[in-house]
Amino acid sequence: MKWLKRLWWGAVLFGLLLAVSVWGTWEPDRQLGTLMARWAPEPSTFLELDGMQVHIRDTGPRDDAVPVVLLHGMSSSLHTYEHWQTELQGQRRVISMDLPGFGLTGASPQGDYRIDAYTRFVLRLLDTLGVKQVVLVGNALGGEIAWQTAVLAPDRVRKLVLIDADGYQPSVLSMPIAFQVASMRGLRWVSERILPKAMVAASVRSVFGDPAKATPDKIDRYFELNLRVGNRRALFQRMDQAQFGSNAALIRRVQQPTLVMWGERDEMIAPEHGTLFCKDIPRCRLVTYPGLGHLPQEEDPQETLQDLVSFLAS
Repeated sequence: MKWLKRLWWGAVLFGLLLAVSVWGTWEPDRQLGTLMARWAPEPSTFLELDGMQVHIRDTGPRDDAVPVVLLHGMSSSLHTYEHWQTELQGQRRVISMDLPGFGLTGASPQGDYRIDAYTRFVLRLLDTLGVKQVVLVGNALGGEIAWQTAVLAPDRVRKLVLIDADGYQPSVLSMPIAFQVASMRGLRWVSERILPKAMVAASVRSVFGDPAKATPDKIDRYFELNLRVGNRRALFQRMDQAQFGSNAALIRRVQQPTLVMWGERDEMIAPEHGTLFCKDIPRCRLVTYPGLGHLPQEEDPQETLQDLVSFLAS
């Protein structure tokens, strides 16, 4: 029976190691109030919508008939477009927001993170702001929300900008370790209570073409905003509800002039998907960036902004 005793002691040791690991990386949820001072300075405001206090930045001239609306990707926030918004707001009305489940907006009361829930959210937000028509810009998850909104409500979207956007069946590429953990249902209880900062740092570096551009401030932002009450569970729910590529046939219905921007060092979504978008969308222009990864607008905001401004003026 010695093997049983060894097995028992092995289980005890494993349990102790797991307990120490959990204790060492335990991160409690953070309330909105504790995060606002650093991550919601002016011009941030909050708008009540669908039972949420939506974190939003609405800047620039109010007489702009076609504002630019910016949608971020999964586990990101409106901060990914900070440079673009600051530079554009002198001439254009620019609206960015934290989507439900992410950033300071936090979890959806309904727990619905399907794409059609997001498109309805975007349209209700535009209605609340009294905006009739927009240039809709989206990165990754935000890109799929953007093109599906353009298909659902073509009269509301004048132009479309897709940045490393979701839409097609994904190829087998690398996934940030934080997303890998989020997709492991057996680890959910633990994952909702721990968040090793080193894991967040590794995930952020992996989506940049040049990992050195994942500065400590950026890592702090992704780390702290993902600790906002409800965001960790929302990420798990989003991963469970996602149906990547299931609506790819709808992309052919996009009729708006479209700019597709893609980082050639994107290891999450193959750069070939940029070519696919411009194959399926009739009025489409593709611009690629050799040294950039999954977040071109954040990794090199100046170069990417030039292409955006050119497209807006065309």
